[in-house]
Amino acid sequence: MPIAERLPAPRPARPVVFMVLITPFGAMAGYLTVAIAYLLSHAGLPVDEVAELVAASFIPQTWKFLWAPVADTTLSRKKWYVIAGIISAAGILATGVLPATPQSLPWLYVVVLTSNFAVTFLAMATESLLAYDTPEDQKGRASGWFQAGNLGGSGLGGGAGLWMAQNLPAPWMAGAVLAFVCLACCAALLFVREPPPMPRAGHYGRDLAQVAIDLWAVAKSRTGLLALLICFLPIGTGAASGLWSAVAGDWHASADTVAFATGVASGLVSAAGCFIGGWLCDRLDRKGAYALFGALLALCATAMAAAPRTQAMYIVFTTLYALISGLTYAAFSALVLETIGRGAAATKYNLYASLSNMPIAYMIVINGWAHARWGAGGMLYVEAAIGVVALGVFVAVAAATGRRGTPLGVAS
Repeated sequence: MPIAERLPAPRPARPVVFMVLITPFGAMAGYLTVAIAYLLSHAGLPVDEVAELVAASFIPQTWKFLWAPVADTTLSRKKWYVIAGIISAAGILATGVLPATPQSLPWLYVVVLTSNFAVTFLAMATESLLAYDTPEDQKGRASGWFQAGNLGGSGLGGGAGLWMAQNLPAPWMAGAVLAFVCLACCAALLFVREPPPMPRAGHYGRDLAQVAIDLWAVAKSRTGLLALLICFLPIGTGAASGLWSAVAGDWHASADTVAFATGVASGLVSAAGCFIGGWLCDRLDRKGAYALFGALLALCATAMAAAPRTQAMYIVFTTLYALISGLTYAAFSALVLETIGRGAAATKYNLYASLSNMPIAYMIVINGWAHARWGAGGMLYVEAAIGVVALGVFVAVAAATGRRGTPLGVAS
């Protein structure tokens, strides 16, 4: 027997590796939506304008599937991760260096768009490593750890970022510390295997054509189509969390309360939600789990709208909202990993991720618009109502395609 056949198969990477690798992605989002949003709103910028800046950060996330084939067909995933990590860290530092004033808003738009474009490559590299180095029966669990890093990183960037901006001698130091943490995450690349490169056709145009064929094979199946639909609809977006710091005044919440509730507590609780959601998704139908968690999030928003506007209620409901958001994020990743298989993993994953970011972006804008007209309660009622309608659409389409007997297979 050849020596290679006698050797044990390489062990897959431990799920905690993916949690560390995706942390910079979450930290960048949290720093903007909590720390910078809070500072801007307290510098006199209206909530709807803060919402527009936050929504702008989702533009690269919405269209990243257009450049995802570059990550699949050029450099190795680890090289893309390092390059993107350096640029992303520089973007976080620049965001902290710029003063949080209305006058800095045009420059903030430039930095936010540039750094969020770069961090898409970091996420693509991580997603591809996850797709290749995770056994099929553990994709729910690995997705939980992956999204725990995303949401936990958001809590780190938001809560710790706001606390440091308020307590360190100079506001830019918060961005510098977070930038260093993001660079340090590159060390986790030592504990994951580089996937094999995609077969090259000898011409970049043919390589892109092969990616397109792989993508179409997934998208045309019933499972692929339903996954596309559930990502595109505003189900379980968690969009209100992007404005918690900007609307904290409606609940009379102090800066320390915002830093705790939407930062430290949110990061820990949402990570716990990811672990629970990932565990459940290895035992339930993943599309059904995603829809169920979306319904729970709408119910939470409704309850928060009806509850008294006190600091204690702010802590309770933002924490509960973070827990359920963790469930939905883990279900999303598990659903997509189940659907895409391997092949051009970055392109396929990011087609679904791009569609899922569209409803998050427009729901943040809608929430800001609703707050300007009907206050905090109206904002939450509008988000919940739209989520319920979206759930009804998904259930109707799933039932209709099931009755037609559309094939359930998924190409990988």
